[in-house]
Amino acid sequence: MKKLLILLFCLLTFGGYAQENEEMAVKNTIDAFFEGFHRQDSVQIKKTIAGNVVMQTIAKDEMGNPLVKTQASSDFLKSIVAIPETTKFEEVINTYSIQIDGPMAHAWTPYTFNLDGVFHHCGVNSFQLVKDAEKGWQIVYVIDTRRKEGCE
Repeated sequence: MKKLLILLFCLLTFGGYAQENEEMAVKNTIDAFFEGFHRQDSVQIKKTIAGNVVMQTIAKDEMGNPLVKTQASSDFLKSIVAIPETTKFEEVINTYSIQIDGPMAHAWTPYTFNLDGVFHHCGVNSFQLVKDAEKGWQIVYVIDTRRKEGCE
């Protein structure tokens, strides 16, 4: 009985450790995405996203109703690279909430966006990732909200 309890404890400990490693790998992928974003490095960003990534944001129409806007990843990358060097921007991730089931992960990341050192907006990013056998965790879907009120 004692050996069974020790074996069960070891399996639970290893399982928790493996989950923590996967969560860290997901976080590292998102961090690498933002490192490339802040450096305006499209090559680094491409390493973190799948070729068929879906990129969306929730905006408001002229009546103030929610409107989902989709942007091609190529247009997103071009817009990041085209930001003038004199413009300083930073998206600060406040927290990470990561959930994983096998090769699928979801990350919920509230953020604050600063432009030239001044608060611009806040919101939440929702990332869906898939673990590729060769490339590791890849972002396949990202959608975000943007607002100026209710920020911490």
